[in-house]
Amino acid sequence: MDLLAQTTSAWGLSLTQQQLEQFAVYAAELRSWNERVNLTAITDERDIVTRHFLDSLRLAQSWGAAPASLIDIGAGAGFPGLPLKILRPEVKLTLVESIAKKTAFLEHMVATLGLADVEVITTRAEELGQNPRYRERYDVSTARAVAELRVLVEYLLPLCRVGGRVLAPKGPQPTEELREARAAIAKLGGRMAAPETVQLPGLEARTLVIIEKISHTPPLYPRAVGVPSRKPL
Repeated sequence: MDLLAQTTSAWGLSLTQQQLEQFAVYAAELRSWNERVNLTAITDERDIVTRHFLDSLRLAQSWGAAPASLIDIGAGAGFPGLPLKILRPEVKLTLVESIAKKTAFLEHMVATLGLADVEVITTRAEELGQNPRYRERYDVSTARAVAELRVLVEYLLPLCRVGGRVLAPKGPQPTEELREARAAIAKLGGRMAAPETVQLPGLEARTLVIIEKISHTPPLYPRAVGVPSRKPL
């Protein structure tokens, strides 16, 4: 975990010994569960630190004022939501995943790490975005490796409050994806900020897409389950 401690310290996100121990437990449990549940193809400890933990924690440099609430769509094995919760335990976190075996792992990790104010939900983003309990309630909405940006913003912007942010980690060259998503972002009440370059130890630079929520999302969106992916805006 030395790489995790050194890199976060250089980012101004210093971790306590307790937090480093939580990340060590997380990595061990991820590898153990991965033997029976397909959670990740990344099992080397250094790769888990770099490609999962640090890739997730980098979002904290770009969320503006520390959020009171965060929602992670398609959370899978918990990235980026759980590392951000470990970093900032005061943040109220909602993890959304449609596959029950993965939500079982998420619930196990929340309990094992002793995290409070975490809700794990087995559902689809389209359904959650039309639920008044969750719609436009979050300071930050995020998702990693879920869908192309035109589809992703229809999942994320309806859940983000006006004045909040969508943070979407992307690959090294998302120029075309950004261009194609501009109309959808505007239609859903968002405004794209300047993308940020993300440099992780030993990896090619990638991009963090930042979208500010500037107006309410029209009631039509998100559309029914499966429609955003079949017919992107």
